[in-house]
Amino acid sequence: MKEFKPIVVVLLGPTGSGKTELGIELAERLGLEIHNIDSRQIYKDMDIGTAKPTKAQQKRVKHLLIDLKPPNEKITVQDFQKTARLSLEKTFKTKKVGFLVGGSGLYLKAVTHGLCPPAIAPQETFRKQLKDLGQKQCHQLLEQCDPISSHRISRSDAVRTIRALEVFYATGQSISSLQSVKPPSWHLLEIGLNPNNLKERIFKRSQSMFTSGLIAETEHLINRFGPDLPLLKTIGYEEASKVIHGELSIVEAINQTSTRTNRFAKRQRTWFKGQHNPRWLNENNSLCEALSLIHNVIGLTR
Repeated sequence: MKEFKPIVVVLLGPTGSGKTELGIELAERLGLEIHNIDSRQIYKDMDIGTAKPTKAQQKRVKHLLIDLKPPNEKITVQDFQKTARLSLEKTFKTKKVGFLVGGSGLYLKAVTHGLCPPAIAPQETFRKQLKDLGQKQCHQLLEQCDPISSHRISRSDAVRTIRALEVFYATGQSISSLQSVKPPSWHLLEIGLNPNNLKERIFKRSQSMFTSGLIAETEHLINRFGPDLPLLKTIGYEEASKVIHGELSIVEAINQTSTRTNRFAKRQRTWFKGQHNPRWLNENNSLCEALSLIHNVIGLTR
């Protein structure tokens, strides 16, 4: 008898590209539920600033892997990988297709490609020292202690450079030697959104967040979890915090949020280009094209 292999469809793309809307349309057409792959939407009480699907959208299609824990309880990549795999296995008991939607590249690769990063907790003091040292010096340090990773990590990628140095500092071993890959036995289809008007979309979304209650949401997080909550330093929440403390006007906060989001989207595009091989959709016909690709994969596996 032919062994059954589930199908996993991934809709990926940079932030603000329209994944939520298209994902819901696809899920409705195909009778699927959505597994969220967004590293901030997994936290409760962070709805507006993370562009989490609204309550109305969640009524249209069941969303899994959101609101897993309060924002003061950190969820590591390993934690998320385990939870997401269990969620997908539960789906496979009744459906042939699992549907993942999101743009958090490391979380996505951990789930779909079996990437197992080192389970090293963040070293906040050491990270601050590295940031103060500067990216140029940090990458030079990485070249000395982990030349393999230094070739893989861009000289401008401060986040991955600092993480690689952090792992070496904590273990005395290179991050490249500690990483492992155990790909699951799935048929995988990755499709992507990358609209030409992304900057305009990001600016409009940044405006919408501040007019839809981001400042009140940030005040709630500060009052409940304190001003030192690490997630308050992430895009949108940091700018809203500065408005609350009188350091920025709302217009300035919107502009800074939009600028930071665009920079983040650029890093996401670089990640997807280097780590994934999606079928990029034509933005003028994305729904029909995505449905055709998915139906073709389902047909080939019958």
